Amino acid sequence: KDKAREAFVASVHDRMTEMEYEAPLATFGEAAAPAPVRKVPVLAEGKKALAKLNDELGLGFDDWDLDYYTDLFAKQMGRDPTDVEVFDMAQSNSEHSRHWFFSGHQEIDGERMPKSLFKLVKETIDGPKANANSIIAFHDNSSAIRGFPAVMLCPSQPGTPSPFAPRPTTMHPILTAETHNFPCGIAPFPGAETGTGGRIRDVQATGRGAHVVAGVSAYCVGNLNVPGYDLPWEDKTFTYPSNMASPLQIEIEASNGASDYGNKFGEPVVTGFTRSFGLRLPSGERREWIKPIMFSAGMGAMDDAHRTKGEPEKGMVIVKVGGPAYRIGLGGGAASSRVSDAKQAHLDFDAVQRGDAEMENKM
Repeated sequence: KDKAREAFVASVHDRMTEMEYEAPLATFGEAAAPAPVRKVPVLAEGKKALAKLNDELGLGFDDWDLDYYTDLFAKQMGRDPTDVEVFDMAQSNSEHSRHWFFSGHQEIDGERMPKSLFKLVKETIDGPKANANSIIAFHDNSSAIRGFPAVMLCPSQPGTPSPFAPRPTTMHPILTAETHNFPCGIAPFPGAETGTGGRIRDVQATGRGAHVVAGVSAYCVGNLNVPGYDLPWEDKTFTYPSNMASPLQIEIEASNGASDYGNKFGEPVVTGFTRSFGLRLPSGERREWIKPIMFSAGMGAMDDAHRTKGEPEKGMVIVKVGGPAYRIGLGGGAASSRVSDAKQAHLDFDAVQRGDAEMENKM
């Protein structure tokens, strides 16, 4: 009976944003209290203190990271860091955020290559064959190519109440794309909706502001194993990680999440693709999209007058806008950069954001 009840509750609610009440509410006061900020005893315990926090919070630090931050605080700064500082560094400096591998030195058979993977990609516009049509590439939230003259309805006096009037300008088409693989594998619906929402933010944040037009969503997953629809290449003996959703669940729920967010925001999904694959090779090796690919792309348009961002200046204020996040979406950068396993399932689930398309539209 208890197992059936637990299964029902788990299927109809999101434990990150909802909870079960066994009795009528007596108050609307907040039951949760923020955890106090802790000092990490690096001065007294050294690297071991950071390693302990790394395991506890799933920060994804390797030995190089632990050595670097131990030296930074113990020797250079001469103080203990707080758990908040360490957590923030784990996100900001994660592979997910910084692309250390993509930007790092390559060594093949012991020989250092002259260019990183990033430099090889950038040669498409920086080299002798550079395309003069490129307006923005590799330095903003989206890429832009040269567009065409257009007449826009714009405020006659921007910044104050004023009538709209036609104004000639040049509008550049823009495109941005990213993947939201790890979140969709753990919690497909919110993983896909926030993948779409985060990418929509990139479209809007291009230059000094751009306009969303339409979205693209795509999925690559393992064997679907659709009930009652057996396919000859699907191996029923294949097992899947307990902390991840099944390929079929990802296909259905992630697709729903991406479309739901786009529709609520006002950016329709107009095209995409999906693939499923899983196969045992003659060598015995298994090839499959166990960790899925959730691809989200967005097409938009940018006024040529807004193509260049303003330069940051001393004294400017950095503002973070939002309400209490609790544990929702915390640690996503680190979680996406480390190897996941069932032991850290609760941290993985915490790291998946929850979407609010209407609020992003207002912002």
